[in-house]
Amino acid sequence: MKKEIWLLFLLFLPLNCQAFELYSEYAILYNLDENTVLYEQNATRPIPIASLTKIMTTIVAIEKITNLDEFVEIPATALEGLREQNAMVIGLKANEQVTFKDLLYASLLPSAADATNSLAILVAGSKENFVALMNEKASALQLENTHFTDTSGLDDEKNYSTVSDMATVLRYALENSTFYEIFTSQEYMMSNGTLLASTLKYYTTRYALQNTYIKGSKTGYTTPAGYCLASIADDEDTHLLLVTANAPTASRYPYHVVDALTVYDYYFTNYQNKTLYNTEDVLYELPTKYSHESSFKVKAPNSLEKYLANDTDLSTLTFQYSGLETVTPFTPHEQIGTLKVFLEGEELTTIPVMYQGELTFSLWLWFQEYSIYIILGGILLILISFFVHRKKRRKKSRKRKKRNL
Repeated sequence: MKKEIWLLFLLFLPLNCQAFELYSEYAILYNLDENTVLYEQNATRPIPIASLTKIMTTIVAIEKITNLDEFVEIPATALEGLREQNAMVIGLKANEQVTFKDLLYASLLPSAADATNSLAILVAGSKENFVALMNEKASALQLENTHFTDTSGLDDEKNYSTVSDMATVLRYALENSTFYEIFTSQEYMMSNGTLLASTLKYYTTRYALQNTYIKGSKTGYTTPAGYCLASIADDEDTHLLLVTANAPTASRYPYHVVDALTVYDYYFTNYQNKTLYNTEDVLYELPTKYSHESSFKVKAPNSLEKYLANDTDLSTLTFQYSGLETVTPFTPHEQIGTLKVFLEGEELTTIPVMYQGELTFSLWLWFQEYSIYIILGGILLILISFFVHRKKRRKKSRKRKKRNL
């Protein structure tokens, strides 16, 4: 009995030992401002993604619909088999009239498969035609580990993706203002009077979870996929995107939401945007020749701000230059080298080093360097002049002697 209790305890232990702990087996976290990955765990492994599929369904539909406020009839074929598959539905009825906007909100907020299927059939004529559009979009987004066979994400081993690919889909979809508005909504009243609430609001309310940062989300659940969640969050200055999958479902506790709250709280508490340098800062100095300026000061064309841990040692900021070794006022006005930027040994970026005529010419310094050559040249000219003059005098002397004879 003790052994069984111990095994049950292990089952619900988080699956990694980072600074924060996750229940989800798969995860990826993006900084949307910098377009960089902050954290990942099994991010490129193909897996079932459940209703995260509806992110692709919704953005494809939005891009095909010309009038979101148009009223449409619910096709009877859109409702077939959903209850038998235990799919989430909002009770749409065959031939009922709602708007395209209603169906989009119903697809994302409560994750209604009857709304998703209706969208597919109304937009493309059939689910199969619409799935083809989804796969075309996946190809256009260069998602190498993603394939769709269904608009809702019901169990099918050929309907799969990765948390990395789904993050790409979500980043793309969020660029669409209609999708963003729906994704970040918590409630919506349909034209037929049905009040929709997001699954995130349901989970945070039912389980008294404190949501400080999450602004929008899409949940997913099937037995093979576990609990999945795609979400975005911000704290005024920073915008993050997190996709997780396969959190445990045995207790029905929303571990996927707990993971998101944990990750966002960790980063927003322990990270901040730090300015590493500004455009007026001198990052590197190159030696000069023939110039009043003792060095050529390398500055960045843009300031650099990075989202970094609070305890990051900024004194480890270093620069590695490669290019022209010495700059003169006569150096061509063009790129003369590159400056790589490192922090704690990690390369952050590469700055092109340009010369645009900043140095002023010093005749004295030029003379100092070439004085020996000038003196020698002067002596040589004097000697040449002396011998030429001497030769001329000798010729004149010989001519005089001949005349006297």
